[in-house]
Amino acid sequence: MKQLIRQATHAKQRDRLRAVALAIAGQPTLGIMQMLARSRGFVQRWCYVYRDHGLEAVAPKSPPGRPTRLPPEQHEAFKRRVLAEPTEADGVCTLRGRDCIAILEAEFGVQYSLSGVYELLRRLNLAVLVPRPQHRHNDPEAMRQWTHRAPFLSATCSTNTPTNTSLSGSKMKHASDNKAR
Repeated sequence: MKQLIRQATHAKQRDRLRAVALAIAGQPTLGIMQMLARSRGFVQRWCYVYRDHGLEAVAPKSPPGRPTRLPPEQHEAFKRRVLAEPTEADGVCTLRGRDCIAILEAEFGVQYSLSGVYELLRRLNLAVLVPRPQHRHNDPEAMRQWTHRAPFLSATCSTNTPTNTSLSGSKMKHASDNKAR
């Protein structure tokens, strides 16, 4: 029981397990209420659930809501497809959200909106924002040669406007600085 309490990530679930453990240890309801800062109904409800149905009934239920369109058994296949380099059929050097929509529709037979794809990628622990990709036809050696052959900018270029030596940023003459006060 102590191991389950330590592993619980949600405070409410942790309090449910603590209430059951304290009741098993023989603590009175009022003592459990004070230790957990919970109501009498909370403590009694979860102790009765444990008494009547066992520890499995105290475990959290899956949250209600619509299931994902992509079946959970296909999540890993989709994740592998996204992590692999884009194919020639994709026609891009890196996959974006719109490309993931096309992949899901063509290869997995499900339709997603753009926000739905981003949510699916987040649930699969895939980062949506990535650094700018390198194009597959990129030639680092040609870029290095170009930077060595590129002409340097001339350092002898003079400006047409005089420099302002005033510390105030004003365009007043230096002699009139004291008169402004």
